Amino acid sequence: MQFGIFSVGDVTTDPTTGRTPDDTERVRAMLTIAKHADEAGLDVFATGEHHNPPFVPSSPTTMLGYLAGVTKQITLSTATTLITTNDPVRLAEEYAMLQVISDGRMDLMMGRGNTGPVYPWFGQDIRQGIPLAIENYALLRRLWTEDVVDWSGTFRTPLQGFTSTPRPLDGVAPFVWHGSIRSPEIAEQAAYYGDGFLHNAIFWPMEHTAQMVNFYRRRYEHHGHGSADQAIVGLGGQVFMRKDSQKAWDEFRPYFDNAPVYGHGPSMEDFTRETPLTVGSPQQVIDRYGAFWEQVGHYQRQLFLMDHAGLPLKTVLEQIDLLAGEVVPVLRQEAEARRPAHVPANPPSHAERVAAARAAGEVHAQPVAAADHWTGRTAEDDVAAADAVAR
Repeated sequence: MQFGIFSVGDVTTDPTTGRTPDDTERVRAMLTIAKHADEAGLDVFATGEHHNPPFVPSSPTTMLGYLAGVTKQITLSTATTLITTNDPVRLAEEYAMLQVISDGRMDLMMGRGNTGPVYPWFGQDIRQGIPLAIENYALLRRLWTEDVVDWSGTFRTPLQGFTSTPRPLDGVAPFVWHGSIRSPEIAEQAAYYGDGFLHNAIFWPMEHTAQMVNFYRRRYEHHGHGSADQAIVGLGGQVFMRKDSQKAWDEFRPYFDNAPVYGHGPSMEDFTRETPLTVGSPQQVIDRYGAFWEQVGHYQRQLFLMDHAGLPLKTVLEQIDLLAGEVVPVLRQEAEARRPAHVPANPPSHAERVAAARAAGEVHAQPVAAADHWTGRTAEDDVAAADAVAR
């Protein structure tokens, strides 16, 4: 099982000092955090994509391309790639370039983001969010799996005889996750293509997460990619740890109370009870996150948010050391002990995807037939389930 961290790149005032980093300092802090996570032995660093203050990661491929050159082992990913407002042609080019630069040590997660104004900023209509996600991703796949593409659709100009460059590394496209916290259509999209599905449940109870993940699992099996328990699942979470649990609560409380998203809202006691946020000792994190498999089954990736709400860089690096040194080894051992032999331990690596493509005699990763005509509708037997999840 993979364990890592993700960053939304918020620029937030430290409520204990009143100091606010500038954008340059925050970007450089994210780079330091990613390099430290690699040195500590974590498996994944992921960055969000935002185009508005107070967030700085507007160019994920620039950041991850740099990190590819200064890290050794860690998988470099996005926590969100805005499939709705980015041109799929540019996405195909930029992430194929990142794949080549990193020698396949990357993947990406498609998402629609949570900032409504980003749609008009990039000339799109938020009311078309789901159709944009469906059409843009279908084109992106074709650009990666076909050398010459003729295409026409609703949201961009047609393509005639177009070849995206560079071509994917070894003829195999990057592994893709689809992230959603509330839209069954996106879980269906991930299942349709046999891609990964990540539910970033940092603001939601595990009961909701389980509904979304289990819907994706059923649809993954329905589309013939394997049994439901073989589907590739990731979860998001957040923790703050100290050796002494009460010290963790005392230290984190002012950051929680003033956080840009959930600050001045529910109490920390309520939030830790209702969501995966865990504040306490490393053992409490182990106990909490080690039980999630009972609700969602064995899953392949767990990402933690650790550098938000104005926490100082020194504190974030200390959190990474606690996570990598005391929490991850135990959770990894427990995950492997309970994993059924037929269930993947990790998301597929680039080397594994290349080997599978070559074994099947494919030049490219296997495209899905008529993928560009998929409408996002689920089968009738799961419409009720999708409606239930949406509610």
